[in-house]
Amino acid sequence: MFGRKKDAQQISGPLTEESLRQWLIDHLARRIEVPPADIDTAKSFEAYGLDSRVAVQVSGALEKVVERRLSPGLLYEHQTIDDLSGHLARELRLSDRTG
Repeated sequence: MFGRKKDAQQISGPLTEESLRQWLIDHLARRIEVPPADIDTAKSFEAYGLDSRVAVQVSGALEKVVERRLSPGLLYEHQTIDDLSGHLARELRLSDRTG
């Protein structure tokens, strides 16, 4: 049931707002099978066709990255990559984009 091995890629280097943003871009691109360059970080997750089931799965994968329990509704509360990465950076008290 939960037998996915290294499906949830980890962030290499320090956890920052920018590294979270890049992880979200890469993860979404893999999910919807488009190049990461085609992901608009200001576009809503819903616009990319993410339904509630996938949103919960992404939230679960993100929990492993940030090593913290997250709300399953996080992608509905923060509907873009920019908003979500900014929110997580504030919540986790991460350094800014430039470090």
